[in-house]
Amino acid sequence: MSDSKPKFRRESPELRREQLVEATLRVIARKGVSAATVREISAEAGVAFSLIRHHFRTKEDLMYAAYSFHMQKMAHLSLSSATDTDRTLADRLRQCIRDTLSPPVTNGAGLQIWAGFIQMVPHDERMKQIHIDTYLGFRNALEPLITEALEARGAPVDPALVEQKAIACNAVLDGLWLEGSMLPDMLPPERLIAVAEATLFAILGLPANS
Repeated sequence: MSDSKPKFRRESPELRREQLVEATLRVIARKGVSAATVREISAEAGVAFSLIRHHFRTKEDLMYAAYSFHMQKMAHLSLSSATDTDRTLADRLRQCIRDTLSPPVTNGAGLQIWAGFIQMVPHDERMKQIHIDTYLGFRNALEPLITEALEARGAPVDPALVEQKAIACNAVLDGLWLEGSMLPDMLPPERLIAVAEATLFAILGLPANS
């Protein structure tokens, strides 16, 4: 007779930590940061209260991990096409714009998570450092595209100019992401994408029909 009893599977500490982080983000998306108590998070994750303390020394450590995880995930979803050199520069740029300004990156849940954490950044040095690191990571991922655009039109590749354009491109995408997440009916993805394409292509000196 076969043994139908479910087999116990021990999950790795890394996987369990990620599951707790994702449960934290779901709670924040629904109820806000103030409601993300250890008890609420443990209920969302379906684990014992004590397990969170086993994996995270303090609730603050869990919050830092959740903010870092969320920001890195959003950046990856936005920029995963940037390094696909089998595609033209224009196609890569358009895909990055589309990925940034469409769900799941641009949506109400992501905005709720971001808004909950961003209020902590000015008052918490570790949160501020996570924000700086993810901001610079996003900007640094744009810089090779900007360098390629300058080289394509024979312009000098001055690091200061590349940085300036990266700051501008990042600001455009950030602003459109924020408004699109808050006002999806007024500013649907296709409208945001059209505005972003026209603006970023102009900043980079790329022809609109390239």
